[in-house]
Amino acid sequence: MSLGVVIKGPEGIVLAADSRITLDVARAGQPPVTVNFDNATKLLSFSEPNNFVGAVTYGAAVIGLRTAQSFIPEFEQQVLSQKKRRSVLDTATEMSIFFAERWKATPPAKPSPQMTFIVGGYDEGASYGKVFLFSIPNEPTPVEQSPGDNSFGVTWGGQLQVASRLIQGFDPLVPEVIKAALKLSPEQTAELAEKLKAEVQYMIPFQVLALQDCVNLAIFLIRTTIDAQGLAVALRGVGGMIEVATITRTSGLKFVQQKKIQGEC
Repeated sequence: MSLGVVIKGPEGIVLAADSRITLDVARAGQPPVTVNFDNATKLLSFSEPNNFVGAVTYGAAVIGLRTAQSFIPEFEQQVLSQKKRRSVLDTATEMSIFFAERWKATPPAKPSPQMTFIVGGYDEGASYGKVFLFSIPNEPTPVEQSPGDNSFGVTWGGQLQVASRLIQGFDPLVPEVIKAALKLSPEQTAELAEKLKAEVQYMIPFQVLALQDCVNLAIFLIRTTIDAQGLAVALRGVGGMIEVATITRTSGLKFVQQKKIQGEC
């Protein structure tokens, strides 16, 4: 499932993701075996002049047997080859179309979570960044998160059991548990969830956070999830190195920490 975090702050955008993909593999006539690979790249970056946009992905680990990162060279050649700087929304829209076509060409053999993307970056000449979210195949239209020049915050997804408890104050399943127990309507459940957030959410003033603080927060959420999963009887879907990048209006995307290919230590 992974955990992807994108923070829109006043000084820039922070993108962070773990490096674990989890697959259920089965031979004919045998039960599936869950396997992990801890060197996947789920923080996606692009060549100049489109280096003012980046993305993280979570949810479905692969399309067919290929990760989202493995398609990026093809995406750049087919879509970004004009060497024209695209807006954040245009990039998200083109990514949605591209990955929807790949999903349609190789649909999963059994029910699968969607592959979700959070795309963040700066439009040319813009003072503040923009963040969009879309999911393949059922929610392909990019939706802006924390819209406007005065709206800042975090967009996240994947295995949120730990991160949500830390920030929102409760597990994402809590409203559904209460809904079933008290036989609430969907409207009442949504109202309950908003009320809980208003009352118990850990207050973080995103509008005053420096870029370093946003980096620290993103790492904290993913690292704490990895550490907590290592102590629990649960799906350990978040792991491997935490990759982090910042995007600013003047410098574009810069990695804060990134995997490197290496031999034996």
